[in-house]
Amino acid sequence: MKYLMFVATDPDRPADVDETGTVPIEEWVEKNDAAGTRLLGERLRPADQAVVVRRRDGKVSVTEGPFAETHEWIVGFDVLECADLDEAIEVAAAHPMAASGRLELRAFWED
Repeated sequence: MKYLMFVATDPDRPADVDETGTVPIEEWVEKNDAAGTRLLGERLRPADQAVVVRRRDGKVSVTEGPFAETHEWIVGFDVLECADLDEAIEVAAAHPMAASGRLELRAFWED
């Protein structure tokens, strides 16, 4: 089953985050690429460089900047291939941002 994992900052994280057990991102990527659980992943440009596109009543509107007023921003993503949600949670829990940020998992729709 495929999952999209959003990697987000966490503005409410305590300054003294316990990162025990956290591995460098390069190690996490290498391990999951080799295991076939990570199919694709990239960092994203800052939220203030985002563009929001909408079409309403046949007219296209483009807004520069982030789409929401929030202090939490998506900074990257990974596409995971896991047997089930439990495995996806295990993979996400090992990601370095699990200790200092926030990871959101969403399953792809399957036909």
